[in-house]
Amino acid sequence: MKPSLKYRLIEQCAGKYPVQVMCKFYGVSRSGYYRYLQHKNIPAKDALLANLIAECQSVRGKIHGYRYIQLWLEKNKGVYRNPKTVLHIMRKYGLLSEVRCKRWQNCGQAIHRYANILNRNFKAQYPNQKWVTDISYIPTSQGFLYLSVIRDLFDNSIVAYKTSRQQTVNLVLDTVRAALQKEVVAGKLQLHSDQGFQYTSQAYFNLTQEYGITPSMSRRGNPYDNALAENFFSMLKMECISRQKIQSFEQAQQLIEDYIHFYNFERYQLKYRLTPFQKRSQTA
Repeated sequence: MKPSLKYRLIEQCAGKYPVQVMCKFYGVSRSGYYRYLQHKNIPAKDALLANLIAECQSVRGKIHGYRYIQLWLEKNKGVYRNPKTVLHIMRKYGLLSEVRCKRWQNCGQAIHRYANILNRNFKAQYPNQKWVTDISYIPTSQGFLYLSVIRDLFDNSIVAYKTSRQQTVNLVLDTVRAALQKEVVAGKLQLHSDQGFQYTSQAYFNLTQEYGITPSMSRRGNPYDNALAENFFSMLKMECISRQKIQSFEQAQQLIEDYIHFYNFERYQLKYRLTPFQKRSQTA
């Protein structure tokens, strides 16, 4: 039996039996028992930090890793801790994030194929220089809701997204049009995708020609060529979609809108230590 448990038993019976007798019976010292009484109401040194970490995790539900938590503590609480210290506290108090799962799928026949111009060079010098795009599916009790997004590699923001109950070419075209209506493209724009049938279609080719977009395409069977688009879907599903059973298309749509707003305006990017909106606003 641990000494702390023995001390608690002695404390519970202190009104019935002499402390000295009980300490002798349990094989502990009286001085140790009285030290226990003095310190039992003093919170653990790391309890305050654990409470702050729990506050961060409670907003979205244990979706953040220790590096993000360390940045959040600095930005929001003015608390500076070594990342390894934060990791230790998260392990101790059961505040670790969950493991992410990744999936990749490719289908369809190619009409137009493009060179891999991006070639895994995910750095952009200014906004709207390099975009990546992809489609993923959101499972609901009513079926799959398909989500198309465009992500800017300058600040990793989602510049446009569209949803549909069908995986069609128009879903992709509408996403591109929405991005171009919202953003000002001052120079050459690369738009990278995988080899999905929507991106190899004639309609997609015509749209890129119309707007002067330079299309880039991943090699077959190489999802890492479009890793930044895959990465966003991984975060969306792990931090939001997979944490609940979605009953309807409307519920899925609301969750997507809420998460993308959170991602663009509230979720810090560890690389820049800013939200995508803050990073973009600095340039503007």
